[in-house]
Amino acid sequence: MNQKELKELIEFLIEKDIAEFELERGDVKVKVKRGGQHTVVQARAEAPYAAVTVPQAVAPAVVASAASVPAAAPAADPVPEENLHIVKSPIVGTLYEAPSPGAPPFVKVGDMVEVGQVLCIVEAMKLLNEIESDVAGEIVKKLGSNGQPIEYGQELFAIRAKK
Repeated sequence: MNQKELKELIEFLIEKDIAEFELERGDVKVKVKRGGQHTVVQARAEAPYAAVTVPQAVAPAVVASAASVPAAAPAADPVPEENLHIVKSPIVGTLYEAPSPGAPPFVKVGDMVEVGQVLCIVEAMKLLNEIESDVAGEIVKKLGSNGQPIEYGQELFAIRAKK
């Protein structure tokens, strides 16, 4: 079963408002459960189930195969402090904390940053986009990790702004 077939299947299940569906074709087994806020898609090709949880608003979801489905990472908890400035990704891509492999990261938790200082790089379509701080202050928390795929608007850093 390829990505296109899975996408069409999920779109059909959403259209018909089917809450649970299971399909077995040869050595591939697909199980879809929908409920409340999330859609859960499980795919198996002679391996233990790999599950991906997709927000309902993002459905239809596309899952290639169990081998290419990464384990779901726990969502980063929002930083509870009210006066923190959050730097968000302006594009979809891959987050890199350093200018090159093996180099030290641009910033660490506890570092003081100035406006315009590079915080990280987001690679999108083979282009390296520097993400700069738009506020001066202290890095309180990194909300992404090196090599992680990131979405538009995803929170990357929490900065306590200088007063």
